Amino acid sequence: MNKNIPELYGSLVFNDKVMKNKLPKDVYQALKKTIENGTHLELDIANAVAVAMKEWAVEQGATHFTHWFQPMTGITAEKHDSFISPVGNGEINMDFSGKELVKGEPDASSFPSGGLRATFEARGYTAWDPTSPAFIKDGTLCIPTAFCSYSGEALDKKTPLLRSMETLNKEAVRLLHILGNKEVSRVITTVGSEQEYFLIDKELYKKRRDLLFCGRTLLGAPAPKGQEMDDHYFGTLKPRISAFMKELDEELWKLGIPAKTKHNEVAPAQHELAPVFETTNVAVDHNQITMELMKKIAERHGLICLLHEKPFTGINGSGKHNNWSLQTDTGVNLLEPGKTPSENIQFLLFLTAVMKAVDDYADLMRISVASASNDHRLGANEAPPAIVSIFLGSDLEKVLDSIEGDRRCDRTEQIPMETGAKVIPHFMKDTTDRNRTSPFAFTGNKFEFRMLGSSFSVSGPNVILNTAVAETLSQFSDRLLNVAPEDMEQAVHNLLKDTIHNHKRIIFNGNGYSEEWIKEAKRRGLYNLVSTKDALPYFIHEKNIQLFTKHGIFTKEEIYSRYEILLESYCKVIIIEAKTLEEMVRKDFLPAVTTYVSELSKEALQKKSLSSSISTAYEEALLTLLSNSVDTIYDNILSLHKNIKEAEDISDTQKQSVFCHDVLLAKMEEIRNLVDEMEPNIPDRILPYPTYEKLLFSI
Repeated sequence: MNKNIPELYGSLVFNDKVMKNKLPKDVYQALKKTIENGTHLELDIANAVAVAMKEWAVEQGATHFTHWFQPMTGITAEKHDSFISPVGNGEINMDFSGKELVKGEPDASSFPSGGLRATFEARGYTAWDPTSPAFIKDGTLCIPTAFCSYSGEALDKKTPLLRSMETLNKEAVRLLHILGNKEVSRVITTVGSEQEYFLIDKELYKKRRDLLFCGRTLLGAPAPKGQEMDDHYFGTLKPRISAFMKELDEELWKLGIPAKTKHNEVAPAQHELAPVFETTNVAVDHNQITMELMKKIAERHGLICLLHEKPFTGINGSGKHNNWSLQTDTGVNLLEPGKTPSENIQFLLFLTAVMKAVDDYADLMRISVASASNDHRLGANEAPPAIVSIFLGSDLEKVLDSIEGDRRCDRTEQIPMETGAKVIPHFMKDTTDRNRTSPFAFTGNKFEFRMLGSSFSVSGPNVILNTAVAETLSQFSDRLLNVAPEDMEQAVHNLLKDTIHNHKRIIFNGNGYSEEWIKEAKRRGLYNLVSTKDALPYFIHEKNIQLFTKHGIFTKEEIYSRYEILLESYCKVIIIEAKTLEEMVRKDFLPAVTTYVSELSKEALQKKSLSSSISTAYEEALLTLLSNSVDTIYDNILSLHKNIKEAEDISDTQKQSVFCHDVLLAKMEEIRNLVDEMEPNIPDRILPYPTYEKLLFSI
């Protein structure tokens, strides 16, 4: 590292420090007003910003610029244009105008649109988002932008997020003003995204057709050792992993991404990175960059970064914890309980608003984390169940119980932690334990949404959460709007009491993995949407359409388009996996087993030719086992091939999703079990792909 960390941090970002230095004072103030208050930015201001941005980028070695956007593929997109502008006589200038900064025109026809756009309707627009700073990546100035069609429909993940943040801001400020807190003029949501991932050897990865095409292993018997010994979690970093993490930190810091924590996770070859909290829009952008850099930097170290939610069967998969909170422009965290939460009316109102929102829109919360890959993880004893519930902890639950029962709530005092070792300094114990089985847990001054998959854009879940909470705050404001000041305290108490009574069913502090909870959740009337094909139809239920259209997050057409995109993606993923499995078994595994059977047969004959008294029982038993298994697997492969054709012929995507789940996945699991049972009987030199043992323990 040729710079110290403070100098390194944000060195490739057009941040506040650079803007203050490069922009005229009036231009800087106008841009800051737009960033902080969401006001409109005039073109003359954009022109001045563009000139300064280009000068800075060229000073940093940039030759091109791109409108960096997030289409509904879940990854980012960029089209690069150089700064050069010919002026005649074989000479050029390096130009960049406000028009080029504010608007781009990429082809929109080849991105997912869910029927919003026909192929021949190609025009799309990218529009500059001044609230997320521009940055330099690989010699290109990257300008974060929204992406919309010629007729104005949102074709990306940023536009709905910005809409939801503004909606939540409006409703939160309105409620605070009704409560008398009139100094607040803006409320933002903040997010910190904990990112889990696997690192495996690149050369081994290249030998696995399933990892190449699907990001997860479709075959593979467990290694003799998995995560049973709990020795990988927080373990000492191995040299190659440490070198990767060091370079990743430095590259993230250059881009102003506040990477804070890194460690080994529970499963072998699994790791985690966690950043400091940021404004939600910036946090979403930064997480997309983080995932991209993880993959790029891993390859420099001869590694491959796997972001699939379940790349290996039998060990923990990878998630992404979305830590969400609310912050006022006066510096107050609205989810900070303070020393006496039972007396903190503002906190209790926002806490119960989140509780009501999650209960009312638990189906949307589940949909926001639904995918073919995440289905393999949710509900296992490694991730939250598919049933959405809220963990508050015993102390806050007592506070809510006391409000509902019109009882006084005694203060809970923090007590010192006693370890029994005199040399260890005393420290205060938290009043509530943590619950890792909870999908949506209150963790001190924020909520941790733990159901997200590791490959997810965090935009979708935050759009849902922001919008649902905004709707609840709107209802709270409507109820309190005309209450006289002298009656406000009692009106708020009644509102809290009613909300707690009507929505306490969503609170669960126990073991989310237990069978008893599944039964209890059903008794309470909570959703248990086990798979993506079960969850997605709820996206277009009338109450959810009303929510999005009321707050201007999506039009009805945009809702249906996203529903179609999610369904299509689910089906495509499963069909690709099924085709990959068929190829692996038909082209690789069965020929390898046949080769081994031939070897065994020759060995048995050779033994017999030497002496009739030499036993060939081992060879004969193994030959019988392998031959019978090969026939069974081949029959199933023929059946899978037929099932794939049937799936591809189904035109209705909802019916196709049901078939993919009920038939294709079931058949794939059956084939996998047969192959994995055979694998331990076949030498590694014969197997056509690296085993779990090599993949997970070779670094």
